[in-house]
Amino acid sequence: MILRRLARPLLAGIFITGGIDALRAPEAHAEAAKPLIDSVAGKLPEQVPTDPVTLVKIDGVIKVGAGVLLALGKFPRLSALALSGSLVPTTLAQHRFWEEKDPGQRKHQQAHFLKNLGLLGGLLLAAVDTEGKPSLGWRARHAAHDVGDWARDAGETVAEAPKKARKALADALPG
Repeated sequence: MILRRLARPLLAGIFITGGIDALRAPEAHAEAAKPLIDSVAGKLPEQVPTDPVTLVKIDGVIKVGAGVLLALGKFPRLSALALSGSLVPTTLAQHRFWEEKDPGQRKHQQAHFLKNLGLLGGLLLAAVDTEGKPSLGWRARHAAHDVGDWARDAGETVAEAPKKARKALADALPG
């Protein structure tokens, strides 16, 4: 559909440019991310890096990669999920309006926070968009139902075969 071909790149554009910006200047983004990273560092698995610059670079790569894939319509549901997962910590790290003392800055950060919530809504819609095809869950449920029907029908056919054979033989024989 033409709407998807237009909407996906429009939605992806902000993530691609944001990811490129994060990759070009990770230190600036890392400074904003540091308070959030510090607050969750002890709760993360040992394998997850806690260096803010490294995490910003990883986030930038995810945003560029998933954004390009979404814009091109390649793996759009998976791309939208990846961008959603990237957007939540970014929003919590960069737009902490509740911590702002200056009313002007608070309003500015709140607007960005709400904008990101709107983007998250768009990504969630993109993540569940099956392009008019039945979802994987629906197909799995119906496939299981169909298998059950086929098995039941096959079972009845096998069970009734001797009866049908006797009746056909009786009908074919005289008297």
